[in-house]
Amino acid sequence: MNREKLPSTQSFCGRTRREFLWQTGGGFTGTALAGMLETDGFLTRQATAADGKTPFVNPLAPRPPQRVAQAKSVIFLFMYGGPSHIDTFDYKPTMKGMDNKTVSVKTFGRGGRRNQGRIVEPRWNFQQYGDCGKWVSDLFPHLSTCVDDITFLHSMTADSPIHGSAMLMMNSGKIISGSPCLGSWVNYGLGTVNQNLPGFVVMLDPRGGPISGAKNWSSGYMPAVYQATVMRSKGNAILNLAPPQGMSISVQRKLLDTLREYNVKHRLQRIENSNLAARIASYELAYKMQEHAPEAVDLASETAETRRLYGLDQPKTSIVARQCLLARRLVERGVRFVQVYSGGNHGDSNWDAHADLKTNHDMHAAETDQPIAALLKDLKRRGLLDETLVVWGGEFGRQPTAEYARGTGRDHNSYGFTMWMAGGGLPGGTSIGETDELGSAAITEPLHVKHLHATILHKMGIDPNGLTYFYAGLDHKLVGVEGAEPITQLL
Repeated sequence: MNREKLPSTQSFCGRTRREFLWQTGGGFTGTALAGMLETDGFLTRQATAADGKTPFVNPLAPRPPQRVAQAKSVIFLFMYGGPSHIDTFDYKPTMKGMDNKTVSVKTFGRGGRRNQGRIVEPRWNFQQYGDCGKWVSDLFPHLSTCVDDITFLHSMTADSPIHGSAMLMMNSGKIISGSPCLGSWVNYGLGTVNQNLPGFVVMLDPRGGPISGAKNWSSGYMPAVYQATVMRSKGNAILNLAPPQGMSISVQRKLLDTLREYNVKHRLQRIENSNLAARIASYELAYKMQEHAPEAVDLASETAETRRLYGLDQPKTSIVARQCLLARRLVERGVRFVQVYSGGNHGDSNWDAHADLKTNHDMHAAETDQPIAALLKDLKRRGLLDETLVVWGGEFGRQPTAEYARGTGRDHNSYGFTMWMAGGGLPGGTSIGETDELGSAAITEPLHVKHLHATILHKMGIDPNGLTYFYAGLDHKLVGVEGAEPITQLL
């Protein structure tokens, strides 16, 4: 059979308007376009799910909260490795003078279960700050000035003293892999306000990611559209934002305008694959981010005073300063959930002080103290702190006793540790719960990670026991099938 030889791509695209549209819209561009056109109402009657009847709804479309929301966004400052609560915010004056004494105390960490150990007394002095008179370690001279805006949770507990599973629990509510993380649940429940930026962003320490990796910001059994977008702490915050060579944003916009005009007369093919819904939203978001994300992550517009406030120009604080400043800019633009990691990789690259406690915590506190304090102050002066919930903490705390026969290193402690929260309508200058006189275990008002998650969802206007996702024959919840209530003192 004789076939006419096809012309080159250049001549084919330029021969007729119809052929040009076919060539440029026949691939992923057409898929992304379908999502955009549906959003504009062109395909409302045609875009359907797999059953051919259910209308396609953008999975990231903003949804109203189930109840009155006090917070619109969350910034989770994750101190990876497990900072020592008794050396930071949990003041234990009776430990002074006990250094190297052997005491009877039950501990459980990577070294196993023990019934006694050698005391390592806190290596820093504590002072009282603020109207609330909160005792804070000398590790945090900047954060100590913010205590009247902070709620301290001194009786946190978790199910595992091992990094990988403890991190998964703090992020997903489960100690095993495969469940959606907290940021995914928030975006699943509320959608995202800004359709031009991701609803969930993670910023990692440039020294490396946490031990259990991307599972900590995964959407698990939910569609991939709910997983986090990772922004880098050095160089370009988001890779691959530049348009394809030879196709600027203005060219793409003109093309889309032409295609929209074309579609009024010639409706596109019906979408009948439910799995395509998430991909459509992702392609559409990718295009919009090319136009809007560069402005959101450009810190050049910040004043010199703001840059100094965060410590952006100081080598020691510059990385976390950039992360915190980006976090403020993102929530300012409607991003629902931002997670910032301090500490990466293994050993002293994070807060995991198994050997030399002082060297480890001096380094990480110096990197984070000024930027995090600046974040709280900057949010407050811009009127954003009341609607932004800031969470600080690691996957667990550390034991009051030494891990080895010599040295000051502490093993992991999931029996009792400290986290803090600020903003989102919380009562600042407040401390909830307490550990024993050595800080080895929670003894008053013990709080589980699930209570923290329930509180975050509640503050965002979500019923923690009503938000479910059906998977494998079960209505799953972030707070577990058995459920959990928010921390009552914070309501």
